[in-house]
Amino acid sequence: MNIMDFNVKKLAADAGTFLSRAVQFTEEKLGQAEKTELDAHLENLLSKAECTKIWTEKIMKQTEVLLQPNPNARIEEFVYEKLDRKAPSRINNPELLGQYMIDAGTEFGPGTAYGNALIKCGETQKRIGTADRELIQTSALNFLTPLRNFIEGDYKTISKERKLLQNKRLDLDAAKTRLKKAKAAETRASIWAEEVTKSEQELRITQSEFDRQAEITRLLLEGISSTHAHHLRCLNDFVEAQMTYYAQCYQYMLDLQKQLGSFPSNYHCNNNQTSVAPMPSASSNVIGSSALTSTSGLVIVSPSNLVDLKECSGSRKARVLYDYDAANSSELSLLADEVITVFSVVGMDSDWLMGERGNQKGRVPITYLELLN
Repeated sequence: MNIMDFNVKKLAADAGTFLSRAVQFTEEKLGQAEKTELDAHLENLLSKAECTKIWTEKIMKQTEVLLQPNPNARIEEFVYEKLDRKAPSRINNPELLGQYMIDAGTEFGPGTAYGNALIKCGETQKRIGTADRELIQTSALNFLTPLRNFIEGDYKTISKERKLLQNKRLDLDAAKTRLKKAKAAETRASIWAEEVTKSEQELRITQSEFDRQAEITRLLLEGISSTHAHHLRCLNDFVEAQMTYYAQCYQYMLDLQKQLGSFPSNYHCNNNQTSVAPMPSASSNVIGSSALTSTSGLVIVSPSNLVDLKECSGSRKARVLYDYDAANSSELSLLADEVITVFSVVGMDSDWLMGERGNQKGRVPITYLELLN
């Protein structure tokens, strides 16, 4: 019974305090009550903390968008984080593209120029995907986590103490208002003398509590400068992670470019269109040795020289420069460095010769061959 009485009294006291604060706050807004202003230093610290919180949230959210552009994936990761569970591993876009390229190259044939190039591009894309995953993990650990800890930890504590300071200020101003009213009434009736004494005591208590809370809040807010210094170190870590990522990607693409540079860059067709041939060897007698060099570094074979070659009688031995996959049954598939017999056929397109390898015979592209003496 006594415990219940105590709880009822405490509830009534809390309700009275809440009502007193509400009245004071309303009267301040209406300009009917005085308000204790915080000192300029404390106001500046509060403003700095609020500014830090706003920009930290914006930077954190946009960094998450940068690292994970898929909004559904971000929501999924957020849910798993709140459930304190590890999100399932998910293949990223470069890795998925790389796998598609590898699968396509395997189906087209690793021995063909296009299939081989697709496989090499796919492997590079998968390496980029791995680097992308490492960037996300490093950035999340060294940059996003400290920013999130500030928002969900330090700033929440600051907000809690700031709210307590606001309540203590309302209590102080409410006590000042009651004392002012009690003194005004005392001049009209001596019965208010006791009320004045009570109000003065309440004012001393609320002033002490307000000063104490202001000091606690000030100490917390002064830690914002340390927070900025910590976030600066985290920012340096983020920049270093990005630098490593882009350097890796650049090196991967540079290596890929060198690998693709050894592939033929010509396009073949079955009508009388001019073909673009790969750069010939300086020490070899390449078919169509009189060529026009383009600004792109490729060699455009002169049609007149091809016609001269096709008008020559007899057969010649030729070395295959690049792998070639026959497009249909009329063509002959080629392997780099093998030697075949070639000869011209009246009426055949100028970009092609007839090739023989044992019992196999078919059309072969001129730009894939090097005549042997």
